[in-house]
Amino acid sequence: MSGVRGPPDLFNNKMEKKNIFNRIKTYLIEIKGELKKVTWPAKADIQKTSIAVVVSSLIFGIYLYGVDAFFGVIIQKIMKTF
Repeated sequence: MSGVRGPPDLFNNKMEKKNIFNRIKTYLIEIKGELKKVTWPAKADIQKTSIAVVVSSLIFGIYLYGVDAFFGVIIQKIMKTF
């Protein structure tokens, strides 16, 4: 590696790699630890936000249906004139 400088262990890394199963086990243990730190929302908060999402989706869907129907009628009238 002429001309390339780095830490001594960068190019001659002789560290032993862990077994894949040990790495997976360590990963899962770390995930479990991180999930314990999470502040989960209360059931009431989840219900409120879920209802808000469903209602707003319905309103938006009805609005889009109306706009689509309106433009559909206009396009049909234009096509009939030609």
